[in-house]
Parts: sequence; C-alpha cells; structure tokens
Amino acid sequence: MRYKLFVSDFDGTLVRADGTISKRNIEAIAAYRKAGGIFAVCTGRMLSSIRQRLRELGLCEGLVVAFQGAQIADIATGKLLKDEGFSRGEALEVVRFLEEKDYHIHIYAGEDLFANRRDGLLEAYEKICGVKGSVPDIPLSDMVAAKDLHVNKALVMCLPERQAEVRAAIEEKFGEKYFVTLSSEWLVEIMPKNQTKAAAIGFLANYYHIPREDIAAIGDQENDIPMLLAAGGKFAVASGVEPLKALATVVPSCEEDGVAYAIEEYAMK
Repeated sequence: MRYKLFVSDFDGTLVRADGTISKRNIEAIAAYRKAGGIFAVCTGRMLSSIRQRLRELGLCEGLVVAFQGAQIADIATGKLLKDEGFSRGEALEVVRFLEEKDYHIHIYAGEDLFANRRDGLLEAYEKICGVKGSVPDIPLSDMVAAKDLHVNKALVMCLPERQAEVRAAIEEKFGEKYFVTLSSEWLVEIMPKNQTKAAAIGFLANYYHIPREDIAAIGDQENDIPMLLAAGGKFAVASGVEPLKALATVVPSCEEDGVAYAIEEYAMK
C-alpha cells in the first residue's frame, strides 16, 4: 500500500452534484480500509452536517475533520479532540466588518449556525448541508458579545459573480490576519489564522503516527490547497479549480468517481 492514510474533501470531491455518493466510491473506501488503510473526511462543513453522511461511507470509527480543520472529532463517541476558533475580539472584529458591508453572513459556534437573514441563499445552504440556521432578532455581533460565543468559522454567501469582489474587500480590510479562502463558487470563508486543512493533516499525522509522505489528500477547491501541500500524495478531481490541479495529480471528476480512482490506482498500489 503506497499511502497509509487517505484524506478526502467532501463536497465536490466525494459527493456528487445531486448530493449522492457513488457506489464505486463507497466500495473503494471499504476495500482500502479492509486492506489496512485509514480513511478520513476533511470538510468545511460543521460536524452535525458531515456526521450524518459518514454512515453512507461505512465510517463508524476513526476521526472526522470539520470547519477546515478547526474541529476534529472521534466518530464513534463524538468527543472533540480539537476545537479551535476566533478569540472574542477577533470574532467581533470580523462580524462587525461583514455587517457594515451588509453581506449575507453565517457564523458557526460548535453545533450552532447563525445567519443574519433568512433568504433563498440560507435555505439552499440548509438543504444541501442538512442543517437548520437560526436568525436572531439582534445583529450577529451583538449576539456574539452577549453570549460570548466561541466562533469557529465565519463566511459570506454571495452570487458567484460577486465572489471576487467580496473576497477582495475582506482581504483589503484584514490582510493576512485571517485565513480567507473559497470552498465553492457561492462561499467566501474566514478562518482564524493557521486553521486550515494543512493543520488537519498535521493533527492526523501525529495522531496516527504516520509520516506526511505516507498520507494522500484529494480535493476540488481552493480551500483544499493547504491540505494537498501538507500531504505526500496530492490529488485533484478533474472538476476542481485550476490552481489546485496545477499542484496535483489529476484524477477523474467527482461525477466520474475520482476518489475511487485515486484509491485504486495510487493509494493501494
């Protein structure tokens, strides 16, 4: 076996556009684990959103990574092994700026998702991720201050044609103080500094005592770039973004079972 640990992004990499996971991907993951490999999902989703999909993959034990690496949990027990986030001051700084720009905002505090408005964007997100957001009757920044929320992640939902503009405004305001990235054409995500999928690879490598050169990672979006850079095996589905594919071995698209191909043709060889 070439890679002892295989780490996969979820949306756009493992799960198809219609929300399903192919039988071939499920069978390839099962064969890889039966042969002694360790398979882990690393996603930007919250734990409650990804946990409900793990059974489809036959994953009832091991670790799962959420919030780009800010949270890592034991699948069997639900115990959090890592729970990082913004400081109170950082969370307020980020949310207040996003409110000033009148963006559609999501903030994530553990198992809670809060949004500043209920509209078609929120409803689409809820349907895709299988979670329900709360829209408080006060500004999100006031709620963060009043409840002293431990905010793991913030994001802006916007139309694809506005994504570059939104990202540029956030980066102009904060520079490199936070990790700003894209996880789909609709989302601009803001994370605490150094809370990336690369941090997740480091945690998994230490937890399982596996050298990074024996770890493979696969993804499709810009937020997967740190993960691939930190792993020995770097794979991108053909349906992924060009900057990611430029540094990876390109395998078939998500719709054509790219994860299964990477496992069968590379990880298990």
